[in-house]
Amino acid sequence: MEQRILIVDDSPLLRATARRAALQAGVAAGAIREAANGAEALEVLRAEPIDVVLLDINMPVMDGFAFVEEKAKDPSLAGARVALVTTEGNKKRLARMTALGVHHYLHKPFEPEALRALIRELFEEA
Repeated sequence: MEQRILIVDDSPLLRATARRAALQAGVAAGAIREAANGAEALEVLRAEPIDVVLLDINMPVMDGFAFVEEKAKDPSLAGARVALVTTEGNKKRLARMTALGVHHYLHKPFEPEALRALIRELFEEA
């Protein structure tokens, strides 16, 4: 079965960069979805199976914290693993995400190889 990934970031440039990294990590183009905020991401998760979510925290409409909290309330979404790809550095805020089940973190700006490695690691855990 094909592994599916959802890239959630309000920056079209960062979504494009993450898309390229996912393709280079071996994710099929048809298995990559994108969302510009947490609300759009929840719509995607509820509409189709997603294995991995690459999530920014600081976004308009619904930020990454609210997304993770809403995801945690819905048992049908539990299968999607979330990795933070963000500029957020506040340790208390990041600890809150860990408490909600987010165990992977990549700080922006990042090297493309670091993102490819993270994507590979997340899919290996599946």
